Amino acid sequence: MTYSALIVETGENFVGTITLNRPDQLNTFTTPLAIDLQQALLAMDADPKVRAVLVRGAGKAFCAGIDVNELEGKTAMEYREWIERMELPLITISRMKKPVIAQVHGVAAANGMGLVAAADLAIAAANTKMGLTAINVGLNWVGPIIPVARCVGRKKALELLLFGELLKAPEAQALGLLNRVVDKEHLETEAMDWAETLAKKSPLAVQIAKKGFYASEDLPYDRQFDLMNEAFARLCTTEDAKEGVQAF
Repeated sequence: MTYSALIVETGENFVGTITLNRPDQLNTFTTPLAIDLQQALLAMDADPKVRAVLVRGAGKAFCAGIDVNELEGKTAMEYREWIERMELPLITISRMKKPVIAQVHGVAAANGMGLVAAADLAIAAANTKMGLTAINVGLNWVGPIIPVARCVGRKKALELLLFGELLKAPEAQALGLLNRVVDKEHLETEAMDWAETLAKKSPLAVQIAKKGFYASEDLPYDRQFDLMNEAFARLCTTEDAKEGVQAF
């Protein structure tokens, strides 16, 4: 498949990489990029040669949000369809079987920050800054606040949404938006090493764990145990589990 706004690669290490490729525009979302990203995520999820997915940005930024040049001249219905298209990849990640890691550098703003928060895992360069900045230009795309709030909680999420301030990487990590922060010059190597380590785990165990986590997230406390225990029981009947236990 050919992509106009992405670079998509699959290696021999079971890691697929999706690079947002609009470096001169700080990888801001446009309609073509959003459609490409959605298709690339689904293709990676269906590819048996991929067990983990890295999403990153070309140039000096991860993603600075949505390209405002697409804003003008739409009806209310068209705006609704347009913003849903921009945010669909954020939803798709949670529905994928395979884990998605955001490799972040430079700036991750607005929908770019939402993409980082929506990723299952995130690793960032120490110089990264993140924020929900739309309010600073008199707008507010509130969709990205949904995955952000699940990482940081209600009070901090509202502060980020209403003030539009940028967080530095250490604070973003402390708030739960990032798993790891590394030196800028080591980001690419560290991110790939991390993805390769994940790709070596039992694919079935990883996929069942991810699916169970998202499926149970909004259930009552006791029902979460029921769902997770059912997932565990199903996994225990597989050859992957039997071979893993015997090897251990």
